[in-house]
Amino acid sequence: MSELSVQLYSVRDAFAADPDGTLRQLAALGLTRVEPYGVVENADALRAGLPAHGLTAPTAHARLIGADQPAVFAAAAELGIGLVIDPLVKPEQWQDPADIAATADALNAAAKVAAEHGVQVGYHNHWWELESRIDGRSAFEVFADQLDPAVALEVDTYWATAGGEDAPALLRRLGDRVRAIHVKDGGLATDATGQLPAGQGRVPIADVLAAAPAALRVIEFDAYDGDLFEAIAASHAFLVNR
Repeated sequence: MSELSVQLYSVRDAFAADPDGTLRQLAALGLTRVEPYGVVENADALRAGLPAHGLTAPTAHARLIGADQPAVFAAAAELGIGLVIDPLVKPEQWQDPADIAATADALNAAAKVAAEHGVQVGYHNHWWELESRIDGRSAFEVFADQLDPAVALEVDTYWATAGGEDAPALLRRLGDRVRAIHVKDGGLATDATGQLPAGQGRVPIADVLAAAPAALRVIEFDAYDGDLFEAIAASHAFLVNR
């Protein structure tokens, strides 16, 4: 079984209101790892809360392109975060090969800055990188081909599926470039409605897990019509022995 984590963006409202209490609740569910967002903005809360509740953060999301990268990587290194993942490049930047190349170049450059802090860089997809096709291939794979080997990928398997991709096949093609996967489920609506705990929706979760056995598995909900902590607990229970 691969390691399990949870993206704190799933409980962003609770975390913003009470970061310590939110981390305590997640630890009480049996989780030992979290994936923060906004590394610099949330550094104080994470610095205190992670060790207090026996949590580590092997990965995190933070905007990198156009950001103060040294500040982001310094905060990540202090918090023990080894992989900082840019969470989003807008859809219009995935339609033209020149724009895709520019994004790859920007992250390759960021990886050199990150290395000075002992940190690595990654990228997390949405559906549009898979929906956009360049000469018959997804823009995401065209992009991956141009990345320095030091840049990792975090494949959001829900969004990849929503973008029309066979997520397990994608993971197999990308191989060990995939350091982490977002595990979530639901009806595949691109507005994030109808998301469900793992194993209850249309994402082929079992095949996804089999295709990336060594990747960190990060539970995530962009939205949920119910109690988010109960939903995370349900996903955790589904994944813990798989």
